[in-house]
Amino acid sequence: MIDQLLELSPNFGLDTLLLLPVLIALEAVLSADNAIALAALTQGLQDPALQRRALNIGLVLAYVLRMSLILTASWVLRFWQFELAGALYLLWLVFQYFSSSSDDEGEHPHHGPRFDSLWQAIPMIAVTDLAFSLDSVTTAIAVSRDLTIILMGATIGIITLRFMAGLFIRWLDEFTHLEDAGYITVALVGLRLLLRVINDQLVPPEWLMVGAIALIFLWGFSERADSDITEAEMSEPQSIHSVPTAKETPIETKK
Repeated sequence: MIDQLLELSPNFGLDTLLLLPVLIALEAVLSADNAIALAALTQGLQDPALQRRALNIGLVLAYVLRMSLILTASWVLRFWQFELAGALYLLWLVFQYFSSSSDDEGEHPHHGPRFDSLWQAIPMIAVTDLAFSLDSVTTAIAVSRDLTIILMGATIGIITLRFMAGLFIRWLDEFTHLEDAGYITVALVGLRLLLRVINDQLVPPEWLMVGAIALIFLWGFSERADSDITEAEMSEPQSIHSVPTAKETPIETKK
């Protein structure tokens, strides 16, 4: 479907501009797994303000890396080691998440990588986006040889990714299974890259990947965290203890 849409507009002009809403919608769908992975990574920073800064700066760096990948794609794609490294990196993120889930403790558990500073999170965000881009750029190069369209799609993708990751940062606290669903989709992308290295014939078609990711996300959004009840339960004892009882009130004795 994507190649048919792009063939309608071989040159940058009115037809391409008319395709922009379609490109934005497609990038929003195809970037969902990437967005939730980046949102989960930023939760390794405790401060919400630092999370937003890490996402902004990290995606600027990711944009530079993604443009560099596109411009050198004809050279990069000749080396299967790049795709293997990307696959192993994504699968390592998934393994780290699920293997540390049972050992994590605390009031607000986070199972992914933890960061002590902003500058530890930024490279992880950029490298994670680059690993996802190995799959999307390969698909884009196979679909269209028009460098202008590919660069435009990558630019729209980064902008869409920023807004979607911001939404997922909030949704991760609202839905119980969403973070698990996000890392399962990361595993699918990593396995897809690994299969491409082993044998191109084993790589599932794009529509099958999108369908599988859609089903996983439906499960991720299936159960909302019962935050209203927990907040009420937490506020109730505070209201009781905030008013001192007769036994707790000190009684002054007359001398």
